[in-house]
Amino acid sequence: MTTRHDALALDADDALAPLRQLFQIPDGLVYLDGNSLGVLPRATATRVAQVVSQEWGEGLIGSWNAAGWMALPQQIGDKIAPLVGVGAGELVVADSTSVNLFKVLSAALALQRAADPARTVVVSERSNFPTDLYIAESLGRQHGCTLHLVDRPEDIPAALGPSTAVLMLTQVNYRNGRLHDMAALSAAAHAAGALTVWDLAHSAGAVPVALAADGADFAVGCGYKYLNGGPGAPAFCWAHPRHASQAWQPLAGWHGHAAPFAFEPGYQPAPGITRYLCGTPPVLAMAALECGVDTLLAARPLGGMAAIRAKSLALTRLFIDLVQQRCGGHGLQFASPDVDAQRGSQVCLAFSADSAAGQAGAAFAVVQALIARRVVGDFRAGDAKDGLPDILRFGVTPLYTRFADVWDAVEQLRQVLETGEWREARFNQRGVVT
Repeated sequence: MTTRHDALALDADDALAPLRQLFQIPDGLVYLDGNSLGVLPRATATRVAQVVSQEWGEGLIGSWNAAGWMALPQQIGDKIAPLVGVGAGELVVADSTSVNLFKVLSAALALQRAADPARTVVVSERSNFPTDLYIAESLGRQHGCTLHLVDRPEDIPAALGPSTAVLMLTQVNYRNGRLHDMAALSAAAHAAGALTVWDLAHSAGAVPVALAADGADFAVGCGYKYLNGGPGAPAFCWAHPRHASQAWQPLAGWHGHAAPFAFEPGYQPAPGITRYLCGTPPVLAMAALECGVDTLLAARPLGGMAAIRAKSLALTRLFIDLVQQRCGGHGLQFASPDVDAQRGSQVCLAFSADSAAGQAGAAFAVVQALIARRVVGDFRAGDAKDGLPDILRFGVTPLYTRFADVWDAVEQLRQVLETGEWREARFNQRGVVT
């Protein structure tokens, strides 16, 4: 039986442990929701205050030049680039993940439809993040395409064929934490004549990503999860250099113009990835995001993304083992893969339908009871029609999650289940955000 002392010993040997000091974490809080919102880097408040009081307050309009505001999308993009396996000048920060997905999926469809009008299908997972599917549906109507959803990851290669235009996947599935094999699936898509669009929302900053080496065509990613950029932080997008200048993205804004300050009435797209910009960059949000990205870059001398991945797997393995050891008899089942190589940086649980908690639909209430005990995970609703259960989701962030945090979280979960306190009415009151 693993003890808390064992967890503390793992923390004592953790080479990444000093990086926790880079973050402002409330005392006594076990935060396992970094896959929804990363915690605040200590440098962020000072940096944003500096932008407000000095660059905006004193420099005013001159700061677009003097402080380099106009170059922030490329500057921060170049910092993110090595985290996802691409080169400098290939990735830009802009807009939201959803907006960027609209851009790159539209460009991919335009390229495919121009080359072969018979390619009219976008393939994805039924359990992909809903906004990705909504955008694919919307673009499908515009391009005369349909969306084909597969139920199991192993069925994806067989779904690819001569009518497939694009394979669109989130590298780490948000519901179950499964990590797709990007290289194998990109190769399968290319063999079928399709392009790939990857959503890195739950992988960038948590697992090593190698877009170029793994044959990806387009990608987008989130700034407020593992990149710690703050609520609503700008996202990023990437197009392989062989595609970047080959198609217009649909949001042809002035910042993506070849000469933004020429103020010409006609649009001329900038070369390369710069054309994927649209409007004026949100400078305050960009400043916060850069601080978050810098926390990840601080791991480079300590082993970088390889060390982050190794710790992530050790943390999630400990979580799995402890749930098995300490929470038996309550109907908990693992929705996440048990095989380490197939798991992202989260552990997802569900209650069996024949358990007391499963029959009561208790997943939401259990998460709320844990939050009341200062263990913050999150809940994701299921869909009985599609056979998807409610999910209790716990995301570990190796830069600041400790092994003792994992032990404490599972201990609190055990107590919540054994006392049955999740049955209290107060834990079933839902806010706008669940």
